[in-house]
Amino acid sequence: MEQDRKQDQSHPQQQRHASRELALRTLYAYDVDSACSWEDMLSSIAENDQLQLGPKVIKYAKTLVGAAVKNRESIDAVIAKKAVNWELRRMAAVDRNVLRMATAELIHIKEQVPFKVVIDEAVELAKTYGTDDSGKFVNGILDSIRKELHRKEGAAGGEEKA
Repeated sequence: MEQDRKQDQSHPQQQRHASRELALRTLYAYDVDSACSWEDMLSSIAENDQLQLGPKVIKYAKTLVGAAVKNRESIDAVIAKKAVNWELRRMAAVDRNVLRMATAELIHIKEQVPFKVVIDEAVELAKTYGTDDSGKFVNGILDSIRKELHRKEGAAGGEEKA
């Protein structure tokens, strides 16, 4: 069974999903207790993971967490602007960190990932780790961010990419 799950990670989409999951777990841990560095937290979580995450998974997770932590102030401002009637600190920690991770990927990651993929993955993680309403909540805010980014870029058709 574990071997089957490890083999599933050989597919690029599965690797990215595993990276995003590791990034979320790291951001959540760092949000709850920032006494040690996020790098140490990510390494500890990855080392203790039963799936034996590969180097590509860990590398992309580091990219996501690094972007989210480095740009946290501006990311939080973007989220706060779209989260009408919600204070960031009062959001569920899972929702807040899914939003931070996905917003970092939409705005700060240089790889061209379709907006739809980033949002779908964030919604799935919110549904898995959050409350019954987390998926809808995350989807609404990220879709609003996507629309604003699309307007700012003045995209004239084609597939939207982060």
